[in-house]
Amino acid sequence: MTTAPPAPSNHRQTLEALSGLLLVLFVAMLSSTVVSTALPKIIGSLNGSQTQYTWVVTATLLTATATTPIWGKLADLFSKKLLIQLSIVIFVAGSVVAGFSQSAGALIGARAFQGIGVGGLQALVQVAIAAMIPPRERGRYNGYLGGVMALATVGGPLLGGLIVDTSWLGWRWCFFIGVPVAIIALVLLQFTLNLPVIRRENVKIDYLGATLIAAGVSLLLIWISFVDSSFAWLSWQTYTMVGGTIVLLALAVLVESRAKEPIVPLPIIRERNTALAILASLAVGMAMFGGAVFLGQYFQIGRGYSPTEAGLLTIPLMAGVLVTSIISGRLITASGKIKPYIVAGAIALVGGFVVLSPIDHETPLWYMGIGMFLVGAGVGMSMQNLVLAVQNSVSLKDIGAASSTVAFFRSLGGTIGVSVLGAVLARRVADQITEGLTAAGIPATGGGDGSSSLNLAALPEPIVRIVRAAYGDATGHIFLISAIIGVVGIIAALALRPVMLRTSIDLPDELKSAAVAADAIDGSGIDIARTPSR
Repeated sequence: MTTAPPAPSNHRQTLEALSGLLLVLFVAMLSSTVVSTALPKIIGSLNGSQTQYTWVVTATLLTATATTPIWGKLADLFSKKLLIQLSIVIFVAGSVVAGFSQSAGALIGARAFQGIGVGGLQALVQVAIAAMIPPRERGRYNGYLGGVMALATVGGPLLGGLIVDTSWLGWRWCFFIGVPVAIIALVLLQFTLNLPVIRRENVKIDYLGATLIAAGVSLLLIWISFVDSSFAWLSWQTYTMVGGTIVLLALAVLVESRAKEPIVPLPIIRERNTALAILASLAVGMAMFGGAVFLGQYFQIGRGYSPTEAGLLTIPLMAGVLVTSIISGRLITASGKIKPYIVAGAIALVGGFVVLSPIDHETPLWYMGIGMFLVGAGVGMSMQNLVLAVQNSVSLKDIGAASSTVAFFRSLGGTIGVSVLGAVLARRVADQITEGLTAAGIPATGGGDGSSSLNLAALPEPIVRIVRAAYGDATGHIFLISAIIGVVGIIAALALRPVMLRTSIDLPDELKSAAVAADAIDGSGIDIARTPSR
């Protein structure tokens, strides 16, 4: 059954509730960005390797990816407010454990647990906003959303750098710093967030489908991380892992097609705009996460800057997100049109990575700034607006599942992107270090497996110079790969069917059947209360 919908909120009440949601989103994003500039020093202090560096990021993305659709489906069945609070508690617990980690392996495990909470936050904040704000007004509020994202992305690297460079704090506070903010958000939401609660009898969550998806993706990423280093491309390990991945994902599709409450609803995916938004989100996620996550490493290891300086140097990237997300949000609200901004964002993203693709360890910083600003602009115009496009293309009853499905594939793209590009970077760095050592007449001991330590303080100065040059010169290659991946996002964005923003929010149960019937008659998947196209 469904409780009676609450009375419509005025602008002040909406902002009060939205403040808690935005604070939650800020905490979730801060958990990634605050680590971005600190991670080279964190892994170095724990004597971790390049492979472990990649997995500290990948572990969070992987568990967030696997759990996002579960959270989204639960949001269609249970109290959205309670689920948001639960995800905050999980996130806080993971942050505390990560802060106390004594090894790179323990840190990876804690980050994986933390990712369960992140998965909930990244899905549920979007769902909550969709449930409380009319779609036609959502572009305006998405501007606030973009502003908070930009604040987290701008402030996170700077904060992480300052924390690491402050002797009486240390890198562990990169994980502790978000705990009090999350607790404040938890309390704030208790008093400000009021959403209708939906309860249905005989609820079935597709845990089997989620497990199969997570297992298939995990096996694929493990293979990507170790192929060509621990074992050959053509080997029994490759056949076993790739074959196992295909079998697991095929079983996942079979289970999803028969499940009563599928994690990834196949009928929704078959809709044109949802399918194209998913494809674009995969490409944007792979390019954005996969490329941007290594910028902090480039500036610190490749260029020799401190964590604080590395954070300052990434400001153009964050400025691009801030400016374009706010401006595009307001323009979308004014015009009701979404597609032009998604297309422009995808083009800007690819253009930025093309600019960054020829960089090496001596590239002028002003040139880097241009490329980073374009990448940030692309993210600001495309990432959240892809979700908005889907929310205005599906039936009202499917908004929760559709929103989380797009977030799922975006996170999946980021997970694969980080893993693939991290593996490519590790191989190229290992090869260039070996070449540099050989040219300098120093015996090369690395096996090219990405397992050599990133603790430069323990290396002699001649070797440090070789390592820095290797990282600086190899990073441009992964930006080139990101640009190629991003082209898929441009194609998908261009193929999107134009969508106008709705003017109504979710309907009570007794009216949903009428809305669904109207959707079927209209054939457009757009609410009967939509804004006229002309």
